[in-house]
Amino acid sequence: MWKGVPGWARFCTIFGVVLMMLSGTSLVGAEALMARYEGAIGKADLFGDEAAGAGAGKSDIKGPLNILLVGIDPRDENTPPLSDAIMVLHVPKGMDRAYLFSLPRDLVVDIPAFPKAEFNGSTTKLNAAMSFGSRVPGGKPDAARGFELLAITAQRVTGIERFDAGAIINFSGFQKIVDAMGGVTMNIEREVRSEHREPDGKHRKGNPNGKGYIGPQAVYPKGKQHLEGWQALDYVRQRYPSSGVPDGDYGRQRHQQQFVKAMASQAFSADVVTNPVKLDKVLRAAGESLIFNGRGHSVVDFGLALKDIRPGNIQMIKLPGGGVNNENGKYRGEKFVPEVDEFFVALEKELLDPFLLEHPKFVNKG
Repeated sequence: MWKGVPGWARFCTIFGVVLMMLSGTSLVGAEALMARYEGAIGKADLFGDEAAGAGAGKSDIKGPLNILLVGIDPRDENTPPLSDAIMVLHVPKGMDRAYLFSLPRDLVVDIPAFPKAEFNGSTTKLNAAMSFGSRVPGGKPDAARGFELLAITAQRVTGIERFDAGAIINFSGFQKIVDAMGGVTMNIEREVRSEHREPDGKHRKGNPNGKGYIGPQAVYPKGKQHLEGWQALDYVRQRYPSSGVPDGDYGRQRHQQQFVKAMASQAFSADVVTNPVKLDKVLRAAGESLIFNGRGHSVVDFGLALKDIRPGNIQMIKLPGGGVNNENGKYRGEKFVPEVDEFFVALEKELLDPFLLEHPKFVNKG
């Protein structure tokens, strides 16, 4: 009999970062699947702990936890990657619910010096931290090293002293996970038109007369829609008003989070967990797409520790902000509104529920 026991990998990233919650079968069957999944996952020193000789830290996994999830779109092995999706999963001390919030990729931040990459520091967009940190003098870019600098920068932005785990997923891997699930059904809040894809999934042609693309567009109508892998990836990438996303990157973040929740719900459904063939495909696709570091704990350890979390008790958060221009009026990036500092204080003090009651604009609707 299939039971709602281990919580597998409580996350992968969608868009990259995808929150997955899968349950297992009997203990023997679960152990076999967990071993296969764990063996397929990429391992890397995402926090620089191994080089520093640091230990695992906590002897077991207890809340509160903060997990950094990063989605990248690697262009080629010689080009430093950018982090196109940056999410933090916060799990309170009770370990029975979670809060998921995104850090805008265009957030203007102080990225500290990082001698490993011969980087002297800069004030620029947050997603560049991954690129700067991944540079290996005389060698090919190292995404794990880039994650380390991004994590250090994100800690300074949020006030989080230490991330308890981290994961990187690439967008092509995300598409494989969705396809392994047989697609994902979600509620689309308003019609969105693709900047990049035609209705059959082919890439739109570049505009010979200027920027952008020409030709027919894939359209994602308002309401409940079933998305294949390429459609899901395309949908969560759209961020321009011309595509039907009036609030730009904040709308894109919201769509990412909505899809994470829909994906988690479907992954936890009987359609997946009672189908051994599909479950195995999903776990293998996730494992092959993921680089994980649990600072001494495996992804399965985290899955078991977070077994009480379900899609229904994941609160999606919006961190409000607005554009920043330079002295010439040119767009530089984004900055948070002042109340976001209060949000990070509430997170540290485990007071997010009363904070959200007083600040409903921080609640993203599912």
